[in-house]
Amino acid sequence: MGRTVVVLGGGISGLAASYHLSRAPCPPKVVLVEGSERLGGWIRSVRGPGDAVFELGPRGIRPAGAVGARTLLLFLLFLRVYGEQVSELGLDSEVLPVRGDHPAAQNRFLYVGGALHALPSGLRGLFRPSPPFSKPLFWAGLKELTTPRGKDPDETVHSFAQRRLGPEVASLAMDSLCRGVFAGNSRELSIRSCFPSLFQAEQTHRSVLLGLLLGAGRSPQPDSALIRQARAERWSQWSLRGGLETLPQALYTHLTSRGVTVLKGQPVCGLSLQAEGRWKVSLGDGSLEADHVISAVPASVLSGLLPAQAAPLACALRAITAVSVAVVNLQYRGARLPVQGFGHLVPSSEDPGVLGIVYDSIAFPEQDGSPPGLRVTCHILSLGDAGRVLVTDAGSQGLRLISGAVPAAGTAGSCRPVRTEGAPESLLGPPAQELHPPVYTRPLAKTGGSDPVPGFSEAAPDSGWSLL
Repeated sequence: MGRTVVVLGGGISGLAASYHLSRAPCPPKVVLVEGSERLGGWIRSVRGPGDAVFELGPRGIRPAGAVGARTLLLFLLFLRVYGEQVSELGLDSEVLPVRGDHPAAQNRFLYVGGALHALPSGLRGLFRPSPPFSKPLFWAGLKELTTPRGKDPDETVHSFAQRRLGPEVASLAMDSLCRGVFAGNSRELSIRSCFPSLFQAEQTHRSVLLGLLLGAGRSPQPDSALIRQARAERWSQWSLRGGLETLPQALYTHLTSRGVTVLKGQPVCGLSLQAEGRWKVSLGDGSLEADHVISAVPASVLSGLLPAQAAPLACALRAITAVSVAVVNLQYRGARLPVQGFGHLVPSSEDPGVLGIVYDSIAFPEQDGSPPGLRVTCHILSLGDAGRVLVTDAGSQGLRLISGAVPAAGTAGSCRPVRTEGAPESLLGPPAQELHPPVYTRPLAKTGGSDPVPGFSEAAPDSGWSLL
């Protein structure tokens, strides 16, 4: 009798876990259980006025690294599910790449002192004055190259950045980055958990810059013609013409064709370990038995499902804090942004409530609808700030904070508040605790002990700016 694996959660992590289980040499019986009536979790795409695409969650996927390359391979699955071949369909007809020479790939901004400041790009940019920094970032790079390796097993992101790059980079750049990726505080987040490649680069090569240049922590990557094209064109991210939700929809079709059972609208009530070593998964109107259970639900949800024997693990899961983030999609007719780029971040010293703005129309104008309208997405820490967003101000040719979300040079086409569920943070813990941030799809690898929590597929897209 074959093994049975129950996967909890039908978001991209649960779908990816089920996908890889179904591709095993001797695949088990896989049952995916989702509490709601839809799959995809954080990934959700809706149509607005003029057929414009609004992403209620992530809006693009980075192809960089092994995880990004494996995610790009799922696009090939999308083509196969719909009976197309890459050579017949043509890459540009469905996938929307942001190539390396595109403004959305080259330009990112900080909003400091009531104005936008472009972050330096390229080697020459390091030697030029770069407001809001008081001096060229070359000096921060020189400090990094001459700073000795840290001796602590972990430290906060702020402490790490300040020690290696100086206080300005720590308080402006890294503070903003932590807010944009994790909606978290750089003075509390763990460098080892949130930015493992930076931590590993210092440990391996004594210098973060040297480590990144020499490829510290890189793992072997899969290969395909599409991945080679993404590397050659230096894609910074990609999306799908119909929205990213097309990807989980294609995964669902593929999984059911391979015999995976998908149960929607079936919230799990509890988990119990039977005498014979099998798991009982209790549902609202029945139960399932499994040899293994893979959890792709938030840590707080899993903590309430575990049996009494797992009380220490449940306690550790409950200790993982979360923040609420309001995501507001906006579209304007007849408005233009004063700059071209991916978007901007806002450091906590400038405005604690606003995390940043993504300029959706710059990266993916194909999703603007007809007639086209300017689309931006605002990330806000609390719903109380949802009426204050950074928008185009035709008078000053800049971006400013206003009450309400209508710029002077256009009319509002869509203002839609979306997912406000908690985004877990990875806090700095004792040396024995290694918390990898489960923001969106990142797994919690270990917590408080040596046994890993059943987590997400390694192939699931990364969080934050990786899964934009």
